[in-house]
Amino acid sequence: MIKDIRMRPLPTGAEAVVFDCDGLLVDTEACATVAETAIFAAHGHPFGPEQKALVIGRTVEAAGEAMAQYFGRPDAGAEIAADLLQRVRKELSRGAAALPGAVDLVRACRAAVPVAVASNSPRELLDAALWSAGLADCFTHSFAADEVRSPKPAPELYLTACAALGAAPERSVAFEDSATGVASARAAGLYVAAVPSLPGAGLDHDWLGDSLADPALQDWARGLGRETGA
Repeated sequence: MIKDIRMRPLPTGAEAVVFDCDGLLVDTEACATVAETAIFAAHGHPFGPEQKALVIGRTVEAAGEAMAQYFGRPDAGAEIAADLLQRVRKELSRGAAALPGAVDLVRACRAAVPVAVASNSPRELLDAALWSAGLADCFTHSFAADEVRSPKPAPELYLTACAALGAAPERSVAFEDSATGVASARAAGLYVAAVPSLPGAGLDHDWLGDSLADPALQDWARGLGRETGA
């Protein structure tokens, strides 16, 4: 686990837990990276950590716009986004695994409090990812980028999830892996637990770890609902 003296204890009095999906619960970033690498190569550019940081956590549309700007083709955002969606769809059809600790953590949280997914992916890709990873039956509530007016980094996805779960945002916990997602959760007022999917990413956080399999998370989840205070 990453040590950070700025961390706040995970709130055992949380009313709900909301999870991001890509790169946090499911290893879909591997699928995205294959697609993104191919698109960058087609435009004559290498793809590495710097380029990944431009697109990680963004919607397909926002990633297309970011790549278009990077390629010096500012009017090609929609075209590149369509190419990205097609390529990610193809990669995801081969399957994507749950990340370490994800299934156990979600089930432990679900046993104590309401849980949901708030994803910047379109519904099509979100459903495919959850089914592929064996997580679809863990959630009765999930929210996709194409189901809200303003996806992440705006707070709407998290506010929508909390409302559906009947929980106050300030008494709910968000698990995120990207700066875009963290900004959304922070703007919505949730406690932010960050588990970066991009090595070395300096994410804003209340709690910071390097894996959902962290024993501290599993212990926290088992203790949810045992205290009345957050």
